[in-house]
Amino acid sequence: QLHLVESGGGLVQPGQSLQLSCEASGFLLDRYAIGWFRRAPGKERESVLCVDSSGGDVVYADSVKGRFAVSRDNAKNTVYLHMNTLKSEDTGVYYCAADAGNRWSMCRGDLYPYWGQGTQVTVSS
Repeated sequence: QLHLVESGGGLVQPGQSLQLSCEASGFLLDRYAIGWFRRAPGKERESVLCVDSSGGDVVYADSVKGRFAVSRDNAKNTVYLHMNTLKSEDTGVYYCAADAGNRWSMCRGDLYPYWGQGTQVTVSS
């Protein structure tokens, strides 16, 4: 059974950094593209970034370009979301999702069938 677990969320001040983890079990994460998505209070879910199975190709949402990055540790079956220069508008529940298909770069949540439970990120002074 495919299972994803996000961790690392918390409360930070604007301008600070935070790293989220997405750990997989039941499958080899390096065979799947991973998407990070978020849902802010009162808003629809939006994409943050998506990365291919090799980690070499990344699609970023405009709102996070230059501030967020992603890395993969295949030995730990884990993907990391590195968030820098955080802003209040980055507040939300962050989800990782996995897709084995070839449309990962569209970075649309409806194309990713496997999801974690989410982790809360709050950016506030």
